[in-house]
This record gives sequence, C-alpha cells and structure tokens, in this order.
Amino acid sequence: MLDLKFLRENPDVVKENIKKKFQDNKLSLVDEVIELDKQSRAAKQEADNLRGNRNRISKQIGALMAQGKKEEAEQVKAEVTANAKRLAELEALEADLSEKIKNIMMKIPNIIDPSVPIGKDDSENVEVKRYGEPVTPDFEIPYHTEIMEKFNGIDLDSARKVAGNGFYYLMGDIARLHSAVISYARDFMIDRGFTYCVPPFMIRSEVVTGVMSFAEMDAMMYKIEGEDLYLIGTSEHSMIGKFIDTIIQPDNLPQTLTSYSPCFRKEKGAHGIEERGVYRIHQFEKQEMIVVCEPEDSMNWFDKLWQNTVDLFRSLDIPVRTLECCSGDLADLKVKSIDVEAWSPRQQKYFEVGSCSNLGDAQARRLKIRINGKDGKYFAHTLNNTVVAPPRMLIAFLENNLNADGTVNIPEALRPYMGGKEIIGK
Repeated sequence: MLDLKFLRENPDVVKENIKKKFQDNKLSLVDEVIELDKQSRAAKQEADNLRGNRNRISKQIGALMAQGKKEEAEQVKAEVTANAKRLAELEALEADLSEKIKNIMMKIPNIIDPSVPIGKDDSENVEVKRYGEPVTPDFEIPYHTEIMEKFNGIDLDSARKVAGNGFYYLMGDIARLHSAVISYARDFMIDRGFTYCVPPFMIRSEVVTGVMSFAEMDAMMYKIEGEDLYLIGTSEHSMIGKFIDTIIQPDNLPQTLTSYSPCFRKEKGAHGIEERGVYRIHQFEKQEMIVVCEPEDSMNWFDKLWQNTVDLFRSLDIPVRTLECCSGDLADLKVKSIDVEAWSPRQQKYFEVGSCSNLGDAQARRLKIRINGKDGKYFAHTLNNTVVAPPRMLIAFLENNLNADGTVNIPEALRPYMGGKEIIGK
C-alpha cells in the first residue's frame, strides 16, 4: 500500500505506474482518493477547530455563571450542544472517509522498481541467466505421476475419493524423498544463517489483507467458516504476520527466517495437462525464506534470496534459470520479482519452482512493522522467496535423475536424508 502523502503529492507518478502495470481501469482511483482525502482533511480541520473551541467556551460559561448572567450562559450552552452534535457528525464522517480511502489505497499497485521490464503478462517475462546444462536423455521420459506410480509412490484415485481433485497420497520411497527434500532445504538455509521456524498454519483476516492484495486473497485463500481464520497459502503469510504492529530496533535487523509449513490454495482457474498430477494442487508442503530489513538493504537481500534457491537446486544437479517478472505479471504489492524455473527434460522447457519477491514497505505499512531509527520511526522492507516446494520440485527431481531402466539416482547431498540410498529402484 502506498503512502497517502506520496500519492497526494505525486498523482502523475502513481498513474504512470498503473499504466506500466496495464491496469488502466484503476486510473480513476487516484483522483477518487485525492478527492476523498481533501474531504477528510477538511472534516478533520473543522473537528479540530471545534475541539479547540470547547475549552474556551466552557471557561466562558463558568465566567458568565459567576457573574449571574444565567440567560447568556444558557445561550452559550446551546452553542456547546450544537457544536458537540456537529463534532459527532464530523468524527463519524472522518471514520467513514478513512475507511473508504483505505479500501481504495489497497487496490492501487505499489510503485515498481525502475529495473522491472515492462510487459502485459508472464509471456513477456525476461530470462536473466541459466545455471547448469539442460540435458535431454535418449530415452522417453514418462509423465511424472507415471514415474511415481512405478514405485507405488502415489495414489491419486484414493485421494480423489477422500478429498476430491487436487489432492494426493504419497507413499514409500516417493514420500520419503518428499520429506528428504524438505529436511535438506531446512538444513541448507540454517547453514546460510537463517533461523528455522514452524509458524501457525492459520491466520486472521487482518494478516491476510496485510500480506496480499484482494485479488490474490480471493484466488488463493480458504476461509474457515464461522471464524476469523484463513488457511495459509504459504508460510510467508504467517512469517511476515509475526511482526505485525511491532517497532524493531535497528540492531535487531535484518530478521532472516526460514519456515516450514503445509500450504493450502484454491488454485482458481487452474487448467490444462500440467495442472494434472502434482503440479497444481490444493495442498502441498514448502520451505520458505523471509527477510525483514532496512529499506536500503532490501535489494541486496533480494539478490541473496533468489541465489539461495538457485544454489539449492544446483546442489541436487537440477538445471535452472532465473526469469525477471515483467510489470504486468507483478502482484500489486510487489516492487520486483524473479522466478526460479527448473528444467523439464520431458517437456523440453523450464517451469516455475520458486518465486522471489521484494515488497518494499507495502506489507510493513499495512501491518505497521516499523524501525525505531535515530531520526524517528519508519517502515521496514519485507522480502520472501521459495526455498523448495515439493511435490512440484519432485517433478524436476525425478525427470532430471531418471535412468533408462526406470530407476532414479539420489544426488550425494540428499543421501543422508534417504538413509544412505544412492538410487531408488523399481
């Protein structure tokens, strides 16, 4: 969410940013906010004047009563009553205008970084760099669920009966591989200085609206009926929420945390062959990383975060590339974002396995996460990135480590988490 003062003083900058994100339908919101803000400040000024007059008039009544001028005192009392009624109206108006301004401001996108490429949607995202040589074996690679089924490692039919589409049972070595990847990712991030955390898997609405846009919330979140609770779509939600309404001392920054959680997503609009199997699902597990830092440090942390994901995948011999998200593909709160994509030998293309985002002070402003600087308080910057999210990551892992005889190699880094196994046999 933008600073209202910034919008008031720079409406053309805000409108130009909206155009860069190809959200021209939101241009009118800027003028609407400016008009509501004008009304709000006028109401506040009038209310402040009435409050200032209240003490003066009270003293005047006392003086008139002391002088025996009861009739004049009653006239002044009538003025006090009228002013009190008007003040109550103004206070109600201020609250109403404030709520309207807040709701509109939450729909206006954050100012993107100047380095972000301009484009309408994800088809115009820009490849930055490739890591590792994509390999295409001389044998056919089956669809990922077929690979798993050969190890009796997945049961989609039973899951469909129990929970519906978008769910799965993982079993045997595939289930163990899933857990091994999570454990390895946890230790990988701890070794890089991050503090391990297991957060709440449900959050209140004030946290939801603090960490994401309304559009994202509607597309992703599952609501717990009858309670002010939502199932998290990623542990970033809980982890950033951990700092809600806090004032952090500079000496305690940066806060670098890595968290494990199950994740629950509606996946509205998911369709097509790659949404079958375990690519797009309603429930999965994930290792995440978040940073809360000084504003001037956020871009440095941004580069460190996506590099962590690249390094983890390369340590497992999986070729990846980084992809810069264009302006139209950025969620409204994001300043800059890079996706990490893994190579799929079967599809002969890369697919997303992680996303790194710098949100500037947008989440901090909504959640009131402030830094107590020497010159006063100011909002922190927040960032998040996927360490690894199986079972989607398993697709890349299985395809890139599959042998012609149907067995799967276990990279050396993962073997301690697989009981020393070097290979998964049929």
